[in-house]
Amino acid sequence: MNPLKILAFGAHPDDAELNVGGCAAMWVAQGHKVKFVSTTNGDVGHAFKSGKELAEIRRKEVEAAAEVLGIETEVMDVHDGELMPSLENRLMFLKYIREWEADIVIGHRPYDYHPDHRYTGVLMQDAAFMVTVKYVLPEIPCLTRNPVFLYSYDHFQTPVPFNPTIAVPIDSVIDKKLDALWCLESQIESYWYKENFVDVNPVPTEPEARAVRKQEFFDRCLWKPGWSKQADQYRELIRHTYGAEIAIQTKYAEAFEVCEYGRQPTQEELKNVFPNIGIQ
Repeated sequence: MNPLKILAFGAHPDDAELNVGGCAAMWVAQGHKVKFVSTTNGDVGHAFKSGKELAEIRRKEVEAAAEVLGIETEVMDVHDGELMPSLENRLMFLKYIREWEADIVIGHRPYDYHPDHRYTGVLMQDAAFMVTVKYVLPEIPCLTRNPVFLYSYDHFQTPVPFNPTIAVPIDSVIDKKLDALWCLESQIESYWYKENFVDVNPVPTEPEARAVRKQEFFDRCLWKPGWSKQADQYRELIRHTYGAEIAIQTKYAEAFEVCEYGRQPTQEELKNVFPNIGIQ
């Protein structure tokens, strides 16, 4: 199989890393090309930093995370909380998808608590048809084959609950995913500390103390229960794709739903797109 080109949109500089980081690491290990695009710059999501200072911090953090995962990354110049489903942004999505010549495009569902997440999903949907239309954004060659568009997991039920098409074991790369998330220090010290924008627990600079804090983060990462929930909730789907032995062993998973827009893959094609590289 020729190398795939995968593009994942995340609303903020951490969303794609959280939702797709495990699969990204596996794809890269298998010779595929992956790019994450943060659709806002994350310039308000901290307890005491904001604006250009925070945006620059967040950009550098996702660049460091990308280096860990072996992927490319980019951050759109849009203020956190201000992404809109405008024609200008739709054309930006088209630009990213076409320039990457994406085989697979991943993003949020348009049902979410956060408007940036919702509108990232809407913009991805709006681009799904237009990427093949020659005279829309004609300065960038259109794709001749529509990508497979996928939604990443969320837990929201209204108006439509997440309905996974595939769940992928990520146990073999969970430490690499956590290593990438460890790069997102501004989140670890602020929102990921107590899930609010008031409390702060700065990450130590002294090496031994940093090592202790890193281990605490690995052990108590507030997102790990979500990856475990996906493994437990969709274990039958894992069994169907990867077999009973792997399904029993799986502790962590990333689940995806095929969007009705874009190319509709067969289950066998999905299995090849999301191959398992072993459980540890």
